[in-house]
Amino acid sequence: MKRIITYGTFDLFHEGHLNLLKRAKDLGDYLLVGVTSESYDNSRGKLNVQDNLMKRIDNVLATGLVDEVIIEEYEGQKINDILKYNINIFAIGSDWFGKFDYLKEYCEVVYLERTKGVSSTYLREKNNGILKLGVVGYGRIANRFIPEAKFVSGVNVEGVFGPNKESLINFYENHQLMFWTLDYEEFLNRVDAVYIASPHQTHYEYIKHAIQRKKHVLCEKPMVLFEEQARELYELAQKNNCVLIEAIKTGYSPGFNRLISTAKSGLIGKIKSVDATFTKLVSGQLRELNKESAGGSVNELASYPLLAIIKLLGEKIESVNYYTHYDQQKEVDLFTQINIKYKNAIATAKVGLGVKSEGDLVISGTKGYIYVPAPWWKTEYFEIRYEKSSENKKIYYKFDGEGLRYELSEFVKLINSNHKETYKLLSSESISIIRIIEQFSLGKNVQRI
Repeated sequence: MKRIITYGTFDLFHEGHLNLLKRAKDLGDYLLVGVTSESYDNSRGKLNVQDNLMKRIDNVLATGLVDEVIIEEYEGQKINDILKYNINIFAIGSDWFGKFDYLKEYCEVVYLERTKGVSSTYLREKNNGILKLGVVGYGRIANRFIPEAKFVSGVNVEGVFGPNKESLINFYENHQLMFWTLDYEEFLNRVDAVYIASPHQTHYEYIKHAIQRKKHVLCEKPMVLFEEQARELYELAQKNNCVLIEAIKTGYSPGFNRLISTAKSGLIGKIKSVDATFTKLVSGQLRELNKESAGGSVNELASYPLLAIIKLLGEKIESVNYYTHYDQQKEVDLFTQINIKYKNAIATAKVGLGVKSEGDLVISGTKGYIYVPAPWWKTEYFEIRYEKSSENKKIYYKFDGEGLRYELSEFVKLINSNHKETYKLLSSESISIIRIIEQFSLGKNVQRI
């Protein structure tokens, strides 16, 4: 008897799940299925799971294809299960190709062709169904986004749009998507929502057209380069009953939200200063260093430290000035310090693509301070420090993967709950960040060093 095993969350059971089980069953005589527990899903960063464990198990059994169901509860369980149940073949979807090659020591590993697109009619009628998402762009961040989307239940990445046919086809094939197209109108016809990861200066038109077609939009930072455009787009989204949020991933991560609530709780007294730094060294013919692509340190990185500052000190800013190290040939800033003055507090944001500095965050208060080590924008650990070091407290929070799953999970939740805004990044806060970035590009209070 040839024994097969496969695993999955099987949330919102759909056509793709059914096809996977059919293909797995065809490989042998006896099919075991490991359904993930809630605690294991949480530990591996699987977000937005809607069906409880018993319902997911019932849905798997209802197919009539499965001989036995077990519960997957911990990392490394697959090896033990293969040995315990005398498994001959481990089967999994082809979108995980290569991920489970380590199991070849114990049994045959088969990657089953993935069902492209999830479109069964009954699924659209139950609960909120599966959100069909399309990606605009095929660069580095778009390529990181697709694997992250696997960890968010209730959404399926269907296709990709962009201006370069060869790049589109490569992206489509690498990520086994349903379709690719050079036609934005066709692209919008085939999706419910859009994730935009194209060059900065293209965002405005893509967002506007998508919202006019009543498509929800998650857009990479900076969402747009001008305050007036941001206001227009948020108003348009409200008018068309669409969700529009800016994809500053830090703002949606659990550790950062814990950090903000801790800092504002009074544990360190009144916050009087925030110092946030984000730098990385890049070189060559890159978009980040190209003036025509809206490159430079502020456009590329300032959204992160400005997010922390505005979340902690608010939007009522009295003045902003900038000191910048500018590349005369490339006509982009390689390092910029942004000084922000509030009525009762001050803040600095330092960003750089050609100067390296410690990427930490320090929040100073009248009773103590909070130190967040680099990379603070992937907040996993911070320390509350006092005059008496014996009173210090350390707080740990997990940051999974690239962190893009957090922004996508929030996006899906807003759509499903029919809410248009999240406290994690208010539209007014997004506009404030964009305003500071725009003022720099216009040369207001900018001094070159």
